[in-house]
Amino acid sequence: MTTILVVNGPNLNNLGTRASEHYGTLPLSDIEDRLNIRAEELDCDLIFRQSNFEGELVNFINQKTSEAKGIIINPAGLTRVGYPLLDACIDSNLPFVEVHLSNIYRREEWRSDSIFSKIANATVSGMQWRGYMAALEYLASVINVEDCGGQQT
Repeated sequence: MTTILVVNGPNLNNLGTRASEHYGTLPLSDIEDRLNIRAEELDCDLIFRQSNFEGELVNFINQKTSEAKGIIINPAGLTRVGYPLLDACIDSNLPFVEVHLSNIYRREEWRSDSIFSKIANATVSGMQWRGYMAALEYLASVINVEDCGGQQT
């Protein structure tokens, strides 16, 4: 079974109660439940972590890298300033997908400056909870191609 880390940054614990026009109405636990259902179908195991503290997320990635084949990350408020978190993703040598619930390119200008998108294998933005699904689908396919020694088409 393929293990994928799902990392969520600051304030995502408040999903379902904050700015539903941007983030949707589902709490993070419901998004995780939906992801687990799809992950099972893809023969993936997901390990979730949300924290409002960057160091906890860095430690999580560092501790779980050897168990994982990829990372789905929503850096949230760390999108433009989370260099230690970005370094943890880079140092993991795992493929990773950046996810944003809202379309960061249609909001305040400062939100669209992502240090993660410059390095990530892919970025999903503006699809609300469905963005996590797209990231999971993509990452599972990339990992399976790599594990088979093939090339992605």
